[in-house]
Amino acid sequence: MLPWKHALRTLSVLLLTAAATLAPTASAQAAPAQTAATSRGWNDFSCKPSAAHPRPVVLVHGTFGNSIDNWLVLAPYLVNRGYCVFSLDYGQLPNVPFFHGLGPIEKSAEQLDVFVDKVLAATGAAEADLVGHSQGGMMPRHYLKFLGGAEKINALVGIAPDNHGTTLLGLTKLLPYFPGVEKFISENTPGLADQVAGSPFITRLNEGGDTVPGVTYTVIATKYDEVVTPYRSGFLSGPNVTNIVIQDKCALDLSEHVAIGTVDRVTFHEVENALDPAHATPTTCLSVIG
Repeated sequence: MLPWKHALRTLSVLLLTAAATLAPTASAQAAPAQTAATSRGWNDFSCKPSAAHPRPVVLVHGTFGNSIDNWLVLAPYLVNRGYCVFSLDYGQLPNVPFFHGLGPIEKSAEQLDVFVDKVLAATGAAEADLVGHSQGGMMPRHYLKFLGGAEKINALVGIAPDNHGTTLLGLTKLLPYFPGVEKFISENTPGLADQVAGSPFITRLNEGGDTVPGVTYTVIATKYDEVVTPYRSGFLSGPNVTNIVIQDKCALDLSEHVAIGTVDRVTFHEVENALDPAHATPTTCLSVIG
């Protein structure tokens, strides 16, 4: 949740929502953003998966993120290793450009469904792999569980996902003491309200188990996560699940919630291992130069 620099505080949420009525539309920025992604080698719908990497990789940004900025490092990292890589924007609010992942998560999962179908049709692949940061690591579970995504997805790799919701270091517990604020967030930024621990969305998502058959799950967490709190709440239970604390791979890695998904090459090496487990290599502090 909330993978954007210092936009993690409740005050920032309120300011962003209030600014929505003043912001220009996102449509003017959509074309340049797509061009920027393609020029860096991803979102190239002419890409055909290789025998070594037969499944396209779909990157799913987090709250306040977008299809470009969340992946400026990881997308080229994977492209340079031979993957066909794609990313989408989801959860847009009217008149709020650039900052996405704020709409109702069920609707965001529907957008992911459409995008995956588009990627599979373009690449000719039978399945894709998903890599998501924060909300982007959690939201696809709704797609897998309720929208038939398990038939199209081989693996889900979640980087600091808020799979069981978050307390935002306890800040959400203060909302009932400020009349109107909780309703304001729920009505204006439902994607945030859905991620609060104990919300109806989180409760339904985890009823009956964390996973669905046929999909391999990897969760990569950081003990310095200041957004998904406690950080182990992102872990999943069930078959075909691997839960990783990145500091167990590199004790010197100080990445917090934003860095682990946007710039941390130690994490990215572990992502690659999850995408291609047959050729996995040990992840260490030296993976940053790999």
